[in-house]
Amino acid sequence: MFELPIIVDLGLIVVVGAACLVAGQRLRTPSIVAYIVAGLILGPATGLVTAGEAVELIAEVGIALLLFLVGLELSLDRIRDVGKVAVVAGLGQVVFTAAGGLLLAGLLGFGWLESLFIAVALTFSSTVVVVKLLDQKGELNALYGRIAVGIFLVQDLVVIVILTFLAGLGEAEQANPTQMAGGLVVAFLGMGALVATALLSSRYLLPRVFGWVAGAPEPLFIWSLCWCFVFVMGAEVMNLSLEIGAFVAGISLAQLPYNHEFQRRVHPLMNFFIAVFFVSLGIQMQVGAALDQLFSASALSLFVLIGNPLIFMLIITRLGYGERPAFLTSVTVAQISEFSFIFAGVGLAAGLIAPEILSLITVVGLITIGVSSYMILYNHQLYEWTRRVGLLRPFRPRSASPADAPAPDEEEPPSDHVIVVGMNHMGRRIVEGLTSAGERVLAVDTDPRKLEGLPCDTLLGNVEYPAVLEEAGLPGAKLLVSALQIEGTNNLLAFRARDAGVPVSVHAFDGSVEGSLRRLGADHLILSKNLGIRRIAEQLREMGVLG
Repeated sequence: MFELPIIVDLGLIVVVGAACLVAGQRLRTPSIVAYIVAGLILGPATGLVTAGEAVELIAEVGIALLLFLVGLELSLDRIRDVGKVAVVAGLGQVVFTAAGGLLLAGLLGFGWLESLFIAVALTFSSTVVVVKLLDQKGELNALYGRIAVGIFLVQDLVVIVILTFLAGLGEAEQANPTQMAGGLVVAFLGMGALVATALLSSRYLLPRVFGWVAGAPEPLFIWSLCWCFVFVMGAEVMNLSLEIGAFVAGISLAQLPYNHEFQRRVHPLMNFFIAVFFVSLGIQMQVGAALDQLFSASALSLFVLIGNPLIFMLIITRLGYGERPAFLTSVTVAQISEFSFIFAGVGLAAGLIAPEILSLITVVGLITIGVSSYMILYNHQLYEWTRRVGLLRPFRPRSASPADAPAPDEEEPPSDHVIVVGMNHMGRRIVEGLTSAGERVLAVDTDPRKLEGLPCDTLLGNVEYPAVLEEAGLPGAKLLVSALQIEGTNNLLAFRARDAGVPVSVHAFDGSVEGSLRRLGADHLILSKNLGIRRIAEQLREMGVLG
């Protein structure tokens, strides 16, 4: 037998979680639901795993990484680009949903503090679920997708304010009005100090520190995690939750040009830890108590599935948007958030709510995330049906608006261009030569310093990630050129270019790599002894690749 029970528990969590995830993918069910079901199997159904301290610690790390990742999305430029609709709709929905949830919970017989927690839990929508589904549908950059993401960013900021407020309340049994007021002042002062430190660091310290390792992905990843846990420890010193520290650390790194690289590196690690969190949530769920409150869970779920979209439809159409983008945006918010579980867990740990309330919120999450996933996947069909039967007539905007058309600033992926990867001496010469020949060029590198001063569009990122090649517009490119001297990456680029049907020219920096590149379908090899840009361009023109 294993001497460390945590090894057995983690093994069971991974195995059962993976099995439920595979089954959920066949049913097109979100991973969060699959993980909670895995927890129900391991905990209440079989009793194989109990949520001990070790599992809870791993789950807590997952939550910290999730908040860190959310913070990485909040660059100041992106917040400024959110626009009036995201701010007004996001804040308006928070107010109206919280008020409606508080009233409904009170009518269902819950006490005022329980009703308050339930109302807040119903208020926020799941960034993780919606972004994954919109990305799966290829509609993340559609008008409604951009509005939805902007709304989620606003909601995330509100979540952090609420978590700070909760941290200031302290333990329920020790609270009196004076202590609560003092705790709130200390908490918000601590939050202000963390934010100020983060923003000042992102301007004066971090660019230089991370500039030293910009070209090395592994140190970049480790240093970003180091920065995250520095702020986690700072939050702990100030008696704030570690989620707040991780979120603020993410905000500071989001202001750097490497934030997309941070996101790609942290995301797989976060996926593991967050899976443990949701499985542990299912393990802690009290099924009997949840079944006893099935009527309440159903009523609250209907409020989220129907009430939230109605609130958004009213707000967005009154801002002048057409019924189609308003409807499609509203459908995306018909579920509660992963933050709802975090919020309830913090309340349970502080003794402010009973385990039954956590179970109730978990059931509402299972219902709303599951149902809303299908609403998002089939949102266009759902829109056509509701429009046909006349359900959208009350929500038509007061005046005509061009909002049904694509947003004028909505960026399309580049096309009919040449992608050049690797801004070493050869790469820069190729870019300059192709640009002077009249070609549209996109230069890609992992080091922002190497992209400076180029006479073309640039993209910071690691081409080993499919998302970077997608952002570079590989499917619409006329040619992919790699000047790298990294055999594995060059082989991968040759394979992906062939898979996309795009001609590829690769630097064969050593005779030993020529055979593998030709087998992978490289259309042209740049030999080290043949660095003349004009000659390369002539060969590519002869192949019909360049004009």
